[in-house]
Amino acid sequence: MDKQFLVCMHGRSHQIIPIENCFIQTTISKQIAECIINFMKENSIEPYDEKMQKGTIRHIIVKVGMKTNEIMCVIVTNQRKIKNEDLLVKHLLEQFPNIKTIVKNINDKNTNVILGKENNVLYGKGYIKDKLGDFTFKISPLSFYQINPVQTEKLYNKAIELAKLTGKEVIFDLYCGIGTIGIFASKYAKKVYGIEIVEEAVEDAKENAKLNNIKNIEFLSGDVEEKLDILLYKNKIIPDVIIVDPPRKGLDEKTIQNLIKIKPEKIIYISCNPATLIRDLSKLEENYSIKQIQPFDFFPFTSHVECVTVLHLK
Repeated sequence: MDKQFLVCMHGRSHQIIPIENCFIQTTISKQIAECIINFMKENSIEPYDEKMQKGTIRHIIVKVGMKTNEIMCVIVTNQRKIKNEDLLVKHLLEQFPNIKTIVKNINDKNTNVILGKENNVLYGKGYIKDKLGDFTFKISPLSFYQINPVQTEKLYNKAIELAKLTGKEVIFDLYCGIGTIGIFASKYAKKVYGIEIVEEAVEDAKENAKLNNIKNIEFLSGDVEEKLDILLYKNKIIPDVIIVDPPRKGLDEKTIQNLIKIKPEKIIYISCNPATLIRDLSKLEENYSIKQIQPFDFFPFTSHVECVTVLHLK
C-alpha cells in the first residue's frame, strides 16, 4: 500500500503489487486513487483480502468524461459501511472539485467479479455525462463505456462508414451497452433495436435516446439470445444490418446460428479480442464474405486492439 496503484502482478493472477504509474490511466484517476489509499491508511481502513475474505475496500473505479471533464468515483466495498465515509467524501470533494458524483458499490460476495449489484450514492446524482461526436451520453456505475473515447468516436464513425447505410435499413445492435453505437447509427437508419443484459445500462440507453432526441431506436433488456428470438420470431422483425459488440468471450453459439438463419445483408462485428473474433468469423464465412477488418489501437502500451469487421452475405 506504499505506492499509488495496486494491479495484477502477471496474467491470470490475482496477486497484487504496488506500482507508481499506469500509462493507460488518466492522471486524475491516479491522483484520486492515491488520495483514497492515503485516507485508508490514516483511518485504519483495511483493503479487501481475497484469500482471507476480510477487509473493506475492494476496488476504486474512476470514470472520466473526456469532453465534459465530469468525474465519477466508485468505491467498491465488502461492507455496507465505510469507516468515516462522510469524511472521505468531504476530503475527496475538497481535493477534486470536478468530481460530480461518488458512489459506494456493495460487493460482499466471494467472487472476482469487480462490481456488485447495489449502489449507494454518497454524493451527486449517481451518474456523469460525456460527449461522443454530436451526442451526449449518461454513464452510471454499472454501465459499460469505452475507456478510450477518442478512439471510440473514430471506431464508430468507421463502422458506420463501412456499413454504407442508406437510411432505409432496420438495424439490430447486439450487446448495445448504454446505446452508443446504436445512437450513432440511428441517424443513418430507418429503425434501430438495441439489446443489452445489464438493466442499468438499458435504462441509461433509453435516457440517452431521449437526451439526444432520437425517436427511431428501442432498447430491450435481457440475454441477447433470448431477446433476439423475441424480435425475430415473435415480433417478426428481420434486420438488414446487425451490429455486434460482444464481450471478450465473443458470440454465443445460438446467436451465431441465428445470424446464419436470418441472413442479414451485412454484419458489422466490433471485437475487443482477435482470438474470439477469428473463431466466430470461421463459423460465419461459409455464408458471409469478410470484406474488411480494420484494427484500432484502444490500449497504448499493450498488445490489445479493437477491430471492426465488415461481412456481406454471399
